[in-house]
Amino acid sequence: KFFTLRVVRHWNRLPREVVAAPSLEAFKARQDEALGNLV
Repeated sequence: KFFTLRVVRHWNRLPREVVAAPSLEAFKARQDEALGNLV
């Protein structure tokens, strides 16, 4: 249960354009970009 709560919290913090990516490749690219902006 603890793992699930942690994953959901991170998923909910992702920008909408990352979550709404049309493919896995697009999701990965958008996620890398979003995480890169945090650093």
